[in-house]
Amino acid sequence: MVKSHEKLTVKPGTMCYMSGNIQMDNNYLHENDGGMWQWIFGKSITSTVFFNPGPDDGYVGISAPFPGRILPIDLANFGGELLSQADAFLCSVNDVSVTSTADQRPRNNEIGAEMILKQKLRGQGMAFIVGGGSVMQKILAPREVITVDAACIVAMTTTINFQLKNHTQLRRAVFGGDNQLTASLTGPGVVFIQSLPFTRLSQRIASRSMAAPSLRDNPKFFIQIVMFFFLAYVMIVSSIILTDV
Repeated sequence: MVKSHEKLTVKPGTMCYMSGNIQMDNNYLHENDGGMWQWIFGKSITSTVFFNPGPDDGYVGISAPFPGRILPIDLANFGGELLSQADAFLCSVNDVSVTSTADQRPRNNEIGAEMILKQKLRGQGMAFIVGGGSVMQKILAPREVITVDAACIVAMTTTINFQLKNHTQLRRAVFGGDNQLTASLTGPGVVFIQSLPFTRLSQRIASRSMAAPSLRDNPKFFIQIVMFFFLAYVMIVSSIILTDV
């Protein structure tokens, strides 16, 4: 429902239908809002704005880009700020602004939440975000710690301390295992956790495709082949040396 003289900012491509008294326009992000960074990395720098100029109420139908749950978030109840995944934001009402966290990344080697949660929602109005599968809202007490899959974090408040844990890539490539990044979250704050991230859903769909895997897509197979030939070479050289002795 869009009330009289109310503005609705929507992610491009998510509108399904709207009433006849609603005006639609495109809004371009300013450079200070991270628009330049999004343009450089191939992201959309536009947002669709719906405005109701008349005295009567109107409506706009918004759909999620993938199967999931749409969450209405009142930012006033979360300190006016919320970090979210880049694909989580759907729409917002009135004064809510959506900016990129690309220019807020730490300059040292420490990996912060801005590497995973690439958007910041700021304001005192309503924002709508989407999470894949089921979504749980977890309230963390001060100094309470929870470890989650980094891809399962839909959004969280800025008061949470975020530490990313990366498993050894070489060990995973040789012995197998999931390509998983875990994050340690320390309260106080609120975090929204999804059970089916879009990346996980797309990987499940891609794994069932009929395309044959290549060495580029399967580095573990390539490393195993190299190790096999190396061990065979060592055994041959050792047998030759023992024969000469």
